Amino acid sequence: MAARAYTEHYTIEDYRHWEDEWELIYGVPYAMAPSPMVTHQSVNLKISRQLSEKLDNCPDCQALFEIDWEIYSDTVVRPDTLVICYEPDEKLTRKPEIIFEIASPSTVMRDETLKFELYQQEGVTYYIIVYPDNRVAKVYKLQEGRYIKVEDFADETYTFVLEKCAIAFDFSGIWRTR
Repeated sequence: MAARAYTEHYTIEDYRHWEDEWELIYGVPYAMAPSPMVTHQSVNLKISRQLSEKLDNCPDCQALFEIDWEIYSDTVVRPDTLVICYEPDEKLTRKPEIIFEIASPSTVMRDETLKFELYQQEGVTYYIIVYPDNRVAKVYKLQEGRYIKVEDFADETYTFVLEKCAIAFDFSGIWRTR
């Protein structure tokens, strides 16, 4: 008799008892990198701050920083920064409108493939992958259920158009000056 491959499958209930930093995607745990490096944190903080300031005039939307989004009973992710346009419950269980992920050597493959597909499937309107080392951000917009690349941005401004507001986002303001 041939042995079947055995794989563990975890749920959000399991996840809630784990120590350290994890994401859970389709029942598979992914250890998050140790505390982000200075450049990662600097870029993420500038993104969050700019979004928050731009949303001051939009009472329906808000930017959130490194918060868990519980998608399914076996999937919870923690995007670097996101924008929601609804009043959340204690836990974030509805889709964000915008997600920014800061790519690092340990996460880039997951950001470009697994999370790309997950966010697309869940209907996140905009997905932005930021590459601090190259000082470029790739912006994708959901159109007819698929992400279409808008453009690579370095020092330009792009307007994210949401149902309840628009955000003129200046990419030149997120890079760490050397």
